[in-house]
Amino acid sequence: MGIRDGSDISIGVKAIFQLESSGISVVRTAQAVRQAPCEFVAIAQHGVGSGQLSTESDSRTVRSGQTVLCDVTQPFEYSWRGSGGTRTLQVSVDELAVPIDVVRRAGEHLASSPLYGLVSRHIHDMAADAEALSATAVAGILGTASIELIRALILSAAGDSPAAREVLEQTLITQVRAYVRQHLRDPNLGPDAIAVALAISTRHLYRVCGNAQLHLEQWIISSRLEGARMELSQTAARSTTITPIARPWGFKHPTHSARRFRAAYGMPPSQWLRTAQAERGDNEDLVPRGDC
Repeated sequence: MGIRDGSDISIGVKAIFQLESSGISVVRTAQAVRQAPCEFVAIAQHGVGSGQLSTESDSRTVRSGQTVLCDVTQPFEYSWRGSGGTRTLQVSVDELAVPIDVVRRAGEHLASSPLYGLVSRHIHDMAADAEALSATAVAGILGTASIELIRALILSAAGDSPAAREVLEQTLITQVRAYVRQHLRDPNLGPDAIAVALAISTRHLYRVCGNAQLHLEQWIISSRLEGARMELSQTAARSTTITPIARPWGFKHPTHSARRFRAAYGMPPSQWLRTAQAERGDNEDLVPRGDC
């Protein structure tokens, strides 16, 4: 049944919290906020029965299965009578990287987001298997994925505003960089493949990269060259040729990649390898065959 009776378990750097009780009122007063600030927000899915979520500006009934956003940085009260419970995922404001006014605006329209059902199921499934999930090697990845889901939910629920668009683009450019790093050795990596993977148009991808002053193709090539250069620096085998090093880094044409290497580092790959071997004290007659 997951976590019960007020326990919590860490999913990476996140915490999933499940509480089941008969009649409860969780209150955070204005005085408590001033004396002991809590810089996090909570996405809570209500269990059996109905509850009440009240803030300084709003009060609403929370029904069974409904998911709500609770801004713990401000005063609130969350309560229910009789049997009830909640599954809650806590995320720090810093990790969320969304302006708090955008978070609060999203909380008023959370169910309008097309991601509402997906995030609700995610919270439910994580709470059900939290103990097992927290013990796996991928707990950190799961925590990061949870933040991305919640950030996307908040931004889509907040509506079209300059702040929401700006943060959404920042999130997207982070995803672009992460995807490129993970697939740098894929020879088919390019704008079209990245756009498909992130479910956006190639035109949108170029616009976001342009706003971030990221020259996508140039950055991919530079990153591949740096990877090949580092691998060359570590190469010492007598029979090593340079060409096989370039191919695993996504370069389809060795001659073309050699020209790019020379332009970037001021010498051909073969000279770079000889220099690296000499600095390590390798035999200078171990000259590799071929070029990349």
